[in-house]
Amino acid sequence: MIGKQIRMERIMNRDTGRTVIVPMDHGVTVGPIDGLIDMKTTVNAVAAGGANAILMHKGLVTSGHRRRGRDVGLIIHLSASSSLSPYPNAKTLVCSVEEALVLGADAVSIHVNIGSSSEREMLADMGAVSRSSREWGMPLLAMMYPRGKNVKDEYDPKMIMHVARLGA
Repeated sequence: MIGKQIRMERIMNRDTGRTVIVPMDHGVTVGPIDGLIDMKTTVNAVAAGGANAILMHKGLVTSGHRRRGRDVGLIIHLSASSSLSPYPNAKTLVCSVEEALVLGADAVSIHVNIGSSSEREMLADMGAVSRSSREWGMPLLAMMYPRGKNVKDEYDPKMIMHVARLGA
């Protein structure tokens, strides 16, 4: 699909095939964070520093759009939870691929905690988002983490391989 190819080129360096993506979605999880208050200033600094793309929730897109300066790709994060929740590892869809397209996204991302008590729901959401992303030619970044009561060592290479396979 040419649309997906064009979007991929907006979030990657065409010459190297590499990318630097700066996540700016943590304010949803933990609240206002220094550096993520004045989004235009932060996005300007990140773009000037050479990042290829930024990743944020839909609510900050307008605040971060600068209308000038070096262009930087936009990845909209579709899932969220807060540290105030009794279930902080249960990520919930708060945006759709279609809504991200309307907001000008070059890609979307989703967060899935493998091993969490809500893994089943998050995997179902990932399947639906993957299907919609494919239909719309939208690149999808799956943020996959081993988290939950049965995860003894989230850095265990076998655990990482299992989680990476689920993401693929």
